[in-house]
Amino acid sequence: MELDRRARRPLRAQLEDGLREAVRSGRLRAGTRLPASRALAGDLAVSRRMVVDAYAQLLAEGYLVARAGAGTFVAEAAAAEPLPPADPPPRALAFDFFPGYPDLATFPRRAWLRAIRETLREAPDQALGYPDPRGAPELRRALAGHLRRVRGVVADPEAVIVCSGVAQGFALLGRALAGSRIAVEDPSLPVHREILAGGGAELVALPVDEHGARVQELRALAGAGEPIGAVVVTPAHQAPTGVALSSSRRAELLGWARETGAVIVEDDYDAEYRYDRPPLGALQGLAPERVLYMGTVSKTLGPALRLGWMVAPGHMRTEILRQKMLADHGSPTIDQLALARMLEGGAYDSHLRQARRRYQARRDALVAAVAAHLPGARVTGVAAGLAAIVRLGRPTDALGLLNAAREHGVGVYPLGYAYMEPRPWDDGLVLGYANLAEPAIDEGIRRLAVALAELPPGPAPT
Repeated sequence: MELDRRARRPLRAQLEDGLREAVRSGRLRAGTRLPASRALAGDLAVSRRMVVDAYAQLLAEGYLVARAGAGTFVAEAAAAEPLPPADPPPRALAFDFFPGYPDLATFPRRAWLRAIRETLREAPDQALGYPDPRGAPELRRALAGHLRRVRGVVADPEAVIVCSGVAQGFALLGRALAGSRIAVEDPSLPVHREILAGGGAELVALPVDEHGARVQELRALAGAGEPIGAVVVTPAHQAPTGVALSSSRRAELLGWARETGAVIVEDDYDAEYRYDRPPLGALQGLAPERVLYMGTVSKTLGPALRLGWMVAPGHMRTEILRQKMLADHGSPTIDQLALARMLEGGAYDSHLRQARRRYQARRDALVAAVAAHLPGARVTGVAAGLAAIVRLGRPTDALGLLNAAREHGVGVYPLGYAYMEPRPWDDGLVLGYANLAEPAIDEGIRRLAVALAELPPGPAPT
């Protein structure tokens, strides 16, 4: 509330008018406690007597009520008309196969709380200043060591840039490569494509088959227009199909990048989880000068932390850091220091070991449930990760199945929506299993089968 001391209308009248308008408009809702007269007088730089008199006038008019020992409140009868009721919340999903979550119930709360407490107790005062846009040095050192040991990444702390999740990493990358043509796997995550395009990049589709991205088509894509400046791949576990990039294509992709000077963006989003195959080292370890490596804790700890990282080639760091400065001046320091403690103290590795065993059991439960309730369907992409592809055996109306499953309390995610040219009829579903216990997986697939049976038959396979 502002009082105009140059106006001809007395200040007390302005104060009364302002309070009336605030009550009528709903800015001051029924039951709201008004400031004490002394406090409001200090805020407005007026005498306390003026505020007391204004309150008394509005008490007499019925706008306010006084409660002995409690203060002055907005009267119920004087409040503005209630707002129209909000739209009802969407029906809760009892069995949500969202592929982007780890097991949220097993977030290591005690280990994280211990790390936060130790950070707050031991961090120097300087750590509470504006953050280093590259990330806290402690976390960059811890990440460099972890990535070298676990993923074979050539990671110097100076090459590590901490960002607010991989989503921000893609945003920074899109701005750093604005105007470039970027090849993206097709299918891939639509939100990542939108972020890159929003930064000014032109996207071209790079098809995916059972051996991963068809990198042999990159030269043809470049020949169709401007050169390809970068290609985004998920070689360890393709998102969303779950296939791994074959060794021959990995070599061909690296050769193409060296030949053309293009950048390979390696999204290593869930490579920590593997069940039926040996670990695949990161591409970045074979050509650190040509590969920008990206990772995140969203699939290991939880998306709410919004912590990710890039290991950037030297020629890209300056521009990416400039974009990071423009975006937010740096990610929150305290969470970075807590993660560094978990990495260096072993709590992070311990959490991952337990998670692998749990997720493998849930993966097996999904395969068994599909076999029991969806005869004729097959499950692919199960050797690693937190999600699998269920091929239903016949094209299905994606939107119809999504809505029918939701009516039964089940959340499913059609594969056809992951293509650059969406496929409204497709036989694939992307089903995440990490955030559901084994009995819930079985019941969810049973309900999915019921929903599928309610749909009219689709077109015959071609």
